[in-house]
Amino acid sequence: MTSLRLIALSTALSVAALPVAAAEVTLRFQHFVNPASANPTHFMQPWADAIEEQSEGRIEVQLYPFMQLGGAAPNMYDLIADGAVDGGWVIPGYQAGRFPEAEALELPFMTPKSAEAASVAAWDFTQVHLMDDFADIHVIAAHMHGPGLVHKKGAAPETVADFEGLNLRGPSRPATLLLDAMGANPIGMPVPAFPEALSKGVLDGGVITWEQAPSLKLDELTDSHTDVAGDRSLYNLYFLWAMNRDVYEGLPDDLRAVIDANSGAMASAWAGRAHDTGDVEGRAVIEASGNQIAEMSPEVTTEIEALGAGVIDAWIAEMDGKGFDGAALVEDARAAMAAAEAR
Repeated sequence: MTSLRLIALSTALSVAALPVAAAEVTLRFQHFVNPASANPTHFMQPWADAIEEQSEGRIEVQLYPFMQLGGAAPNMYDLIADGAVDGGWVIPGYQAGRFPEAEALELPFMTPKSAEAASVAAWDFTQVHLMDDFADIHVIAAHMHGPGLVHKKGAAPETVADFEGLNLRGPSRPATLLLDAMGANPIGMPVPAFPEALSKGVLDGGVITWEQAPSLKLDELTDSHTDVAGDRSLYNLYFLWAMNRDVYEGLPDDLRAVIDANSGAMASAWAGRAHDTGDVEGRAVIEASGNQIAEMSPEVTTEIEALGAGVIDAWIAEMDGKGFDGAALVEDARAAMAAAEAR
């Protein structure tokens, strides 16, 4: 028995000493936010884990936060297209004017306050209107975040007049157009630059989601957090989770099928749910800080909606001047949102 045990122990040690088989493919995906924030935690990492598990270890997905592989957040589309990274997270609106049709999804009060529903709609709208714009890359998911709200130093705004002259960060052209219509001084800025601008006094505040607030230390850098009334978002932002087209097309058929199985409407909804989860978690952190949490009255929200309608009308006219059918884009975006909410 002693000899048998020794043989068994020797065999086990020999097996344990064998090297683990290396992945056939390593995919380096990059993003620009804290890895503890909602999308990396609830979508990117689980997505990477699913790819590795379903490929039986033949694909390894490495995630690099804070632009660790180089470049700047506004250039993520080109970093992916050029092959500097294998994939990553793109905000098309960070390159204002480059993808004009995508702005339809970001117009004021366009999206419901469910990021999951808005993301399903974003995927559907992308299939109809935007895939030709993104021909340089392979789109895995298209999604929206949760409701954007106003975070500022000092007391929460209660009227439209309270926005007059405030220096507020906006993430996209539609968001800055709305802030301008409200009387603020909008400053377009990617999310990584937001905390420093607040701490240096460049900004009075800005618009972003609940889920990003803790990782950006908005519980310390701002005093109030204000949403609009109703079931529509003040503004929203459009994202892509994508990879280099040549890398995707160069995968063996069975490994490409693993990517495909974790792409499309399901992945878009998954990414949206990540933001919904993160909004609950982020709001809880802000509530615990003791900062003021407010909601504008229905009457003030109606005033802002009217200003937003003016922004939309001006956007339609601008798009018509560029050769697009602006009204049809707005109608299709609204129809996609309604269909997603009805599912």
